[in-house]
Amino acid sequence: MDSGFRRNDGRPATTRAVRACRYTLPVPPISAVLIALEEERHLAAALDSVRFCDERLVVDAGSKDRTREIAEAAGARVLVNAPWPGFVAQKRLATEAARHDWVLSLDADERVSAPLAEEIGALAGRGFDRGGYRIPRVAFYLGRWIRRTDWYPDPQLRLFDRRLGRWEGGLVHESFRIDGPVGRLRGEIEHFPYHDLSEHLRTIDRYTTLWARQAHEAGRTTGVAEAVAASTLVFLRNYLLRGGLLLGRVGLTVSALNAGYAFIKLTKLLELQRQARSR
Repeated sequence: MDSGFRRNDGRPATTRAVRACRYTLPVPPISAVLIALEEERHLAAALDSVRFCDERLVVDAGSKDRTREIAEAAGARVLVNAPWPGFVAQKRLATEAARHDWVLSLDADERVSAPLAEEIGALAGRGFDRGGYRIPRVAFYLGRWIRRTDWYPDPQLRLFDRRLGRWEGGLVHESFRIDGPVGRLRGEIEHFPYHDLSEHLRTIDRYTTLWARQAHEAGRTTGVAEAVAASTLVFLRNYLLRGGLLLGRVGLTVSALNAGYAFIKLTKLLELQRQARSR
């Protein structure tokens, strides 16, 4: 990819060459920031994918496995913030602890693809023209990449100037918000969310519990009719409108579990409502 800079002979300079000149050209340094808890299975690959960054920072929430050892062996700076304070608080702390204002935020089960790394390098070489950039995220699940259903393109604001925004969210679904225009990149973040179906089901159980608790505390109410209607619409949207049927068995599984997520979270909220009325 053309970095926008030229060598003495007039040919395009490679991204690697541009990064090597960071002390003579106005290339903003980037901190890759990851949060982790018991992530020895994923962390090494995630850190390797962001070697092009000027800093790699891991904030660990008190892992008992080899997470910190792996991070240190990879050359990352490691901070410990335990016990786990929640996604928003941990990501806010990690972002504030970075040495540079431009931050690339990554989860331990994610990777920066080679095309995305090249794109970010070229963009930094030219100079950032937005306060942040949304990046498409593609999941690898049950043996294949999922580029259909609600799972894709799943744009994530992960490259940003921390001075222009903040982390927001509740118990689940945190995100970085920027005051101002946001750009979009083409390269993908590769996501490895679940080792198998059982892990996926455990995650659904955990996240729907958190969602229901948060919704109940906010005063939201629901009923059986909404749970049935919502889950039906989610399945139809994923399987028919967003192409899950083109992915065969995996597409059917993703569509069904996305619908199940909608049904379970609302049913758990309904359970909390009934418990509150019975007190």
